[in-house]
Amino acid sequence: VQLQASGGGLVQAGGSLRLSCAVSGRSFSTYSFAWFRQAPGKEREFAAVVTWSGGVYYADSVKGRFTISRDNAKNTVYLQMNSLKLEDTAVYYCAATTNVFTTTFREYGYWGQGTLVTVSS
Repeated sequence: VQLQASGGGLVQAGGSLRLSCAVSGRSFSTYSFAWFRQAPGKEREFAAVVTWSGGVYYADSVKGRFTISRDNAKNTVYLQMNSLKLEDTAVYYCAATTNVFTTTFREYGYWGQGTLVTVSS
């Protein structure tokens, strides 16, 4: 499976962005997908996951502000980001796993190329 992330950009604090992850390959509906992010000088961290059955889970840092969703008809995963903060600045990566549910990046075998989100004051 191949993943292509898009939708990043420059946004002011308090603003919104929607990231998309277009997925090619077979059996989209059988994968769980997640968004991770990596800020400059920091380790990659989990942000949100949507399981193959549609269950969702968020990191505490984004809970209530970000919404992850999937469209099985369009083979696309989304991350709606609202009320963006300066600390949300990072490269955002979408990833896929055959595990039902995991927040550990090492358990994701497929990765997109990343899209940069910059939040300004």
